[in-house]
Amino acid sequence: MQHEDKIKIGISACLLGQKVRFDGGHKHDGYITGTLGLYFDFVPLCPEVGAGLGVPRPTLHLMRKDGSLRAVNTKDATIDHTEALARYIDTAVPQLQGIHGYILKKNSPSCGMERVKVYSLAKPNTPPERDGVGIFAQALRATFPLLPIEEEGRLCDPVLRENFIGRIFVYYRWQQLLAAGLTPGALVDFHSDHKYVLMAHDQDIARELGQMVAQVGRAEDFPALAAAYFRLLMTALEKRVTRGQHANVLMHLMGYLKGCIDAADRQEMLETIHQYRHGYVPLVVPITLLKHHFRRHPQPYIERQHYLNPHPKELMLRNQL
Repeated sequence: MQHEDKIKIGISACLLGQKVRFDGGHKHDGYITGTLGLYFDFVPLCPEVGAGLGVPRPTLHLMRKDGSLRAVNTKDATIDHTEALARYIDTAVPQLQGIHGYILKKNSPSCGMERVKVYSLAKPNTPPERDGVGIFAQALRATFPLLPIEEEGRLCDPVLRENFIGRIFVYYRWQQLLAAGLTPGALVDFHSDHKYVLMAHDQDIARELGQMVAQVGRAEDFPALAAAYFRLLMTALEKRVTRGQHANVLMHLMGYLKGCIDAADRQEMLETIHQYRHGYVPLVVPITLLKHHFRRHPQPYIERQHYLNPHPKELMLRNQL
């Protein structure tokens, strides 16, 4: 992928090494800049700096007051920056136009996506609960509800990492489709190309989406149908895929080789899928074997399937699944 083809995503600026933390430091993440940086152009933002808090600055934490979450000064809870952080999204939106994903800083009272510490004003001496969401993270999700969003800490989980990056590429392909002018035929093709991606994530939603696509020719409001399709699609893709679900898709794909490969190759393929299902080999092994057979016995419909090539192989995301 050349530089001009890089996909644009937003990110907490400290993860790129920018010294925007409360203490003037950063939280540089080498995987993000060294590996993901080969494929993504980053749009760095720091909500706390953007909201005018400065560097260095007093630390913040989330506090529950009268049933709502507030971002307050840790030393003086009367100093409240909640509105400033929430309003920053309005300033940031122009910079975020055209992004296809966002990586947030974990545990942050502004950027944390989940499990942020929340202190209680009513019970000041009790340990904090881990049920908060950062103020800017909330505003980001409300403004871009379908955008793939993840925390850098969760990217250490191979399943979550592959899921997140896979969603970015699907989101990108959809936005490219919209930019080109979405037509009923293009939607049908898009759905066909993602059939096995969807099957891996949720077969029930895959069927529901298939029924929606079947209506495109007679839909009274095609744009509304397409928007509903995409909302449901992104909902399905957020679900983790188990080894069993992947193995089920692999078996379906193998069905296209019926009559093309001999008994020995078929047995080898079955054994490889079985080994993957039980955790003896990573997903890349049966995928590679399937691709080998499809190169020898091309199937035009299978060549279209993003399931076999959902993201650049150089990212090696399926080597640990």
